[in-house]
Amino acid sequence: MTKNTKVNAAILIIGNEILSGRTKDTNTSTLATWLNSLGVKVNEVRTIPDEEDKIVTTLNILRKENDYVFTSGGIGPTHDDITASSVSKAFDLKYEIHKEAFEILQAYYKPGEFNEGRQKMVWMPNNAKLILNPTSGAPGFSVDNVFCLPGVPSILKSMLGGLKNEIVGGDPILSHTISLKTVESEIANSLLKVQNKNKDVEIGSYPFFHAGKLGVSIVLRSENKSRIDVCSTQILDFIKEKKIEIVDR
Repeated sequence: MTKNTKVNAAILIIGNEILSGRTKDTNTSTLATWLNSLGVKVNEVRTIPDEEDKIVTTLNILRKENDYVFTSGGIGPTHDDITASSVSKAFDLKYEIHKEAFEILQAYYKPGEFNEGRQKMVWMPNNAKLILNPTSGAPGFSVDNVFCLPGVPSILKSMLGGLKNEIVGGDPILSHTISLKTVESEIANSLLKVQNKNKDVEIGSYPFFHAGKLGVSIVLRSENKSRIDVCSTQILDFIKEKKIEIVDR
């Protein structure tokens, strides 16, 4: 893959705790923002339970349809952490102790603390490449175009820096936001006309409620700043014509 090509990714959130609502998913936002900055567009996000068949089936679909797949969750020390074994099955690889990961955690923990439960975190697909963890020791891993990260948001975020050189993206995806004191129905037709003239710019409108007032944020996204500028000018023209107030958020 080279620059100026369209590069895409899927995010696979794994965990019953996300589906039950007990845990709030913030990893999708973290991963998507980071990937966009590298020029990788997120095509799809799925959230699935800790079930081997579901993980294997979903992973095999996503890794064939996307340049990259990032998984979050299920690589800890408990019985329901089955992501590593499921990835092994998806790639038809042997599930075994990763020697380098074993050495890292053996050195990380005090004598006697690297117990059987924690040793579960060094079982990975054969020849998996480690993703180092500067926060809590236990590494993630990658196989081919699949990158497996922990579910704890702060730990996942701390591991992304070490992956930057592993990801080859296209041009960074830029964005520009115009926030208005209006409602979507008032600008819908005008916005559609602008979108039809600018097929290479992704235009989204998002209602918000701020300081007791309703408004709409228009978000323009493209790899090309000049195209965003053209689109923005067209939007500002109809905003002026309709006498709609621009607001700071």
